[in-house]
Amino acid sequence: MALTKSKKKEVIDTLKSAVASATSLVFVNFHGINVENVNAFRRQLHENGVKYLVSKKTLAQRALSESSLEGDIPVLEGELGIAYSTGDMTVPAREVFGFQKKLKGVVSIIGGVFEGKLMDKEQMTEIAQIPDMHTLQAQFVNVINSPIQGLAVVLNAIAESKEQKV
Repeated sequence: MALTKSKKKEVIDTLKSAVASATSLVFVNFHGINVENVNAFRRQLHENGVKYLVSKKTLAQRALSESSLEGDIPVLEGELGIAYSTGDMTVPAREVFGFQKKLKGVVSIIGGVFEGKLMDKEQMTEIAQIPDMHTLQAQFVNVINSPIQGLAVVLNAIAESKEQKV
């Protein structure tokens, strides 16, 4: 069904406000997905604070070209969905990537926006593989704790060897 000119303007304004307010966006190709999986996908995104909307590619390209983003707009193929968040920058990409692994060939990342720059499929896939903040903090604590733990083991071994000599 064709959209009226006023409806197209409304969609472009919605897309522009999403681009302006979001910390990151992920362009999603969802060709061939069934209703059950769409509902599960939207539910999972919503639970993680990610908003999701579907748009015509031409309207999305127009909204992106009118925004002040750096880089080239990636090729938007298939049916276009846009997942975005105003919170954690990696959550939209990570959630879409998780569903992409679960539903191979049905949902895929085709690009996105990160830190005000347009990214292609490969760059957004790399961003999607960054662990969440809690995991990164745990890894950091482990890295900090490892030398201290090693020192404690060595000091304990020295103390035990001196006790045996006495």
